[in-house]
Amino acid sequence: MAELATVARPYAEALFRVAQTGNLAQWSDLVSEMTQVGGHADVLAYARNPKVSDSDVAATIQSLLKSPLNAEAKNFLDMLVANGRIELLPEIGAQFQLLKNSAEGAADAEISSAFELSAAQVTELVATLEKKFNRKLNPSVTVDPSLIGGVRVVVGDEVLDTSVRAKLQQMRTALVQ
Repeated sequence: MAELATVARPYAEALFRVAQTGNLAQWSDLVSEMTQVGGHADVLAYARNPKVSDSDVAATIQSLLKSPLNAEAKNFLDMLVANGRIELLPEIGAQFQLLKNSAEGAADAEISSAFELSAAQVTELVATLEKKFNRKLNPSVTVDPSLIGGVRVVVGDEVLDTSVRAKLQQMRTALVQ
């Protein structure tokens, strides 16, 4: 979906510039909420309905958000609705998060584990990974029993796979050749 990314980029950059002048963490939470609401199939279907006015779409989306919108966020939402760009919200949110991480020198880390990890294990693993990747990480932990054992970590385009499944796959490849 390179096309969506291209169209969403200016919106994300403009929203990020506005967020930098205020409370970036608060903006990040708001953008995350807007991303979830804007990516919902029912919201998109409602927004595409020609019988529904732009003001009704914007008001409905606002009512679905937990956080109240400040003037800039309301203007942003109104502009997206008026231009028929609500479907861009998930991509805008993703690009906003990348810009935020870049500004903070951080990155999102997707950690998949074969078993449930305790909070202490996650903290220790993240500390080790931050040293390895040389930046602050925002972890997202999931359980994937197909890994058999170990963890698989994805940070941007870098993958660290120490799972038993990966080691078995490496052995299989070595034996087949």
